[in-house]
Amino acid sequence: MKEIKDLTIYPAIFEYTPDGIDISFPDLPGCLSCARTDEEALFMARDALGTFLVACEDLGKPIPNPSRAFHAGENQVVHLVDVWLPFFRDREHSGSVKKNVTVPVWLNSLAEQAGLNFSQVLQAGIKASLGIQDRHQA
Repeated sequence: MKEIKDLTIYPAIFEYTPDGIDISFPDLPGCLSCARTDEEALFMARDALGTFLVACEDLGKPIPNPSRAFHAGENQVVHLVDVWLPFFRDREHSGSVKKNVTVPVWLNSLAEQAGLNFSQVLQAGIKASLGIQDRHQA
């Protein structure tokens, strides 16, 4: 069984079907996802892997070591998927932190008149800058 390190890598099988890409991790039964494009498949594979491993940690479930070799079947490709677990641990157990920001007076006035929520706008801007999608957008 594996002690989870911060950076971990598992093989995933991407199976190409007429409906899209089915994603599975042979070493981790139940760790599944799907996608429409290769880019989305890699994103979804990382999300599924990180979420699955953190859930196993939280539940005290043993985690098998990743296999070294897998053979792909017809319409399948094996990808090594890496995941940085501190991101998923923080995301699953996240609270909030208070940040002070400085904006020009005129911009503050316009934002307040428009009824903008500064926290939501800041979060959206940071996520966009980092290329992070909310789960419901993926």
